[in-house]
Amino acid sequence: MTDDWRYASEPKNGIQRRHLLLGGAAVGAGALLTACTSNEEQPNTQTNTGGGGSNPNSSPGKKVTIGFSAPAADHGWIAAITNNAKAQAKQFSDVELKEVAAGADAAAQRAALSTLISQKPDVIVLLPYDGKELNSFGLEAMKAGVPVVNLDRAFPDALAYRLQIKGDNYGMGVSAGNFVAAQMKAKGVANPVIGEIAGIDQLELTQERSKGFRDALAAAGMRVSNRRAAEFTVDTGQREATLLLQALPKMDALWNHDDDQGVGVLAAIKQANRSEFLMVGGAGSKSAIEAIQADNSVLKATVTYSPSMASSAISLARLIGQNRKMSDLVELQVPKEIILASETITKENAGQYLPLGF
Repeated sequence: MTDDWRYASEPKNGIQRRHLLLGGAAVGAGALLTACTSNEEQPNTQTNTGGGGSNPNSSPGKKVTIGFSAPAADHGWIAAITNNAKAQAKQFSDVELKEVAAGADAAAQRAALSTLISQKPDVIVLLPYDGKELNSFGLEAMKAGVPVVNLDRAFPDALAYRLQIKGDNYGMGVSAGNFVAAQMKAKGVANPVIGEIAGIDQLELTQERSKGFRDALAAAGMRVSNRRAAEFTVDTGQREATLLLQALPKMDALWNHDDDQGVGVLAAIKQANRSEFLMVGGAGSKSAIEAIQADNSVLKATVTYSPSMASSAISLARLIGQNRKMSDLVELQVPKEIILASETITKENAGQYLPLGF
């Protein structure tokens, strides 16, 4: 992976925000558990042990009850969020994880979380169905004195959370765009036909990913020829890919935002018997990394959006509940926002990233 394929600078979406790019070692020394596929008994999780005796935060402290909520695990990435949170909580003898069902939609999740507030947990960690719709809950919890750690789907109001952790959605698009642009230039393709299959369009994260992709391509004098929005599912990925392939009888490159829906995208490509283009995935699923490593399909790369953010959220919620700071930082409190950098996985480094696949 060359530096041209990596993005770790300020988002260019006009929103001024302070953030910290957090690598795997920033919270503590990483201790990866055995990687498994989704149909095996033990799910793949990424946890940290707090760095052992060298890290003052590794010693047990005040008992902390952490409320946790995430949508039903009907999607590989969402399942990995929940699995990581549970696994990380088990690393600490002073943490009790109290999971509440998210229900079928944002309203049901809000109702369940409101009930949780009355139980007075020390901290609440949640992945909302929709950050905008759950923003009012964040405000309610914070007003009640319960710090909120929000994951992935941003709350628009900074008063609605104590800590917000998410992937670099804009940077994810930039990484995908930079890879595509570099490959097109290497192949000598001057005016490439580029397709894009996004996720749920009403989510801000999808909009940020598409903007990053467009901006990176524009910097290279390229553009998206056709864009379709799916819903982060296999079925919708296959449906939208079928329509996109019909609209573009010839294509040079395709970016699919999500590796889970990418299973359907690849099925549509195989059904259409198309192979004249390269494809970039998104998030870094184990099956996608294995396909990249095998190099037997159009999928040549994927850009990371790691569900390990849930493990970090539990670790940092513990510190917030115990009024501790991050030991590697000078500041006395856990930061307000953390944005994870998006990296590019190719055949050359797939073996290195495979243990992190979900």
